[in-house]
Amino acid sequence: MHTKIAIAMVLGALVGWGLQTFAEADYLTTTVMKGGMEAELQVLNPESQRAAWLTPFVMAADIFMRLLKMLIVPLVLSSIVTGVAGISGNKEFGRLGLKTMAYYMSTSMLAIVTGLLVINLTAPGVDAALNLAIPDNFNPGEGSSFLDILQRMVPPNIFSALSDNGQMLQIIVFALLLGTFIGRVAEPHSTRMREFFDSFFAVMMAIATAILKLIPYGVFALVAKVVGETGFEVFVPLLKYMGIVAFALLFHACVVLPLLLKFVGGISPIAWFKAMSPAMMTALSTSSSSITLPVTMESAEKRGGISNKHTSFVLPLGATINMDGTALYECVGVLFLCQYYASTGDFDFTMGTQVFIVMTALFASIGAAGIPSAGLIMMTAILSALGLPTEGALMLLAIDRPLDMLRTMVNVWSDSCGAALIAKSEGDAILKV
Repeated sequence: MHTKIAIAMVLGALVGWGLQTFAEADYLTTTVMKGGMEAELQVLNPESQRAAWLTPFVMAADIFMRLLKMLIVPLVLSSIVTGVAGISGNKEFGRLGLKTMAYYMSTSMLAIVTGLLVINLTAPGVDAALNLAIPDNFNPGEGSSFLDILQRMVPPNIFSALSDNGQMLQIIVFALLLGTFIGRVAEPHSTRMREFFDSFFAVMMAIATAILKLIPYGVFALVAKVVGETGFEVFVPLLKYMGIVAFALLFHACVVLPLLLKFVGGISPIAWFKAMSPAMMTALSTSSSSITLPVTMESAEKRGGISNKHTSFVLPLGATINMDGTALYECVGVLFLCQYYASTGDFDFTMGTQVFIVMTALFASIGAAGIPSAGLIMMTAILSALGLPTEGALMLLAIDRPLDMLRTMVNVWSDSCGAALIAKSEGDAILKV
């Protein structure tokens, strides 16, 4: 898939270059608000020859983004409900489960905060030449303080929330509650509801897999459109963004998680990485936590000294809901696009908006489906919740292959670190095999 996306990006760039070279164009000057002041912006005349030739690409990209938006609510809802219902219905989910959930939520939040700090310090999205559509308005919701966000998390009408991609945080909260109490109600209701959502999730996964196969065509259309309008300068900020995401992922993997291993569990990070090296290489090459799971469990047991009792519970659960790399990636990607949109118009990009992004990225990472490019759907969900155009998520996908490899390795590394810390607290002789 990633090879096809790379080819599509190159072909789209060549087509866009051809349109820019051979199709005549003229530009209109429009006035926008920037930093509270009026600024002039050059936009392609929709009646020019080049705009006419670009119309099929614009339409194709728009149709693909509509298909992605169609998936957001049912896929996120069914994914979270099935995952949480399975956990809450487990009678063995006691002390070990609480430790596992505490670790996963903590490291995901640490990953998101790392991304938040890095993206704010570097600000790669400010004045980036992405040439994406500027929204007429930017409305993250009524009220932007932390208390306002907490209040808006509770849906007054879940059916109304389900009909609006912009209410993603409310949908996630409802899904968490629904999944929790499905696992707690008496039989036969618990089994019936769990089987219903399992089946619903399976169908949505099938639809998502089919739609995500169209990603190369969506990337081709969008890159052709953007390059056709502005040229190749769009790739400069994208490469800068890619470097910043890679740095944030490596910082979390090489600094934050090793510090937890050393000072919380008293485990040598270098020795533990050597023990888990087969799983790390598998994650890097496959870009799939699920495919890597058997190797992760074998490495943790035979090379790390963790008992099967702990690996069989902690690691499969981590492959399902612990997505440090994905959470960081979603946060940085959305903030990058927010910086871009805020710098091209008079948008109120407040700290409250950033808090909203952090909380949504945290909960959305729990509901990230175990399919390739699922992060695209979750990033689209966060952008929709912010009221921003979602085409930027597809543009970021064009340079996603190396980042996908790296964040998958971070996901698996975090799972293994969690297994080591929890097993050590339960009395396992880590690295003494």
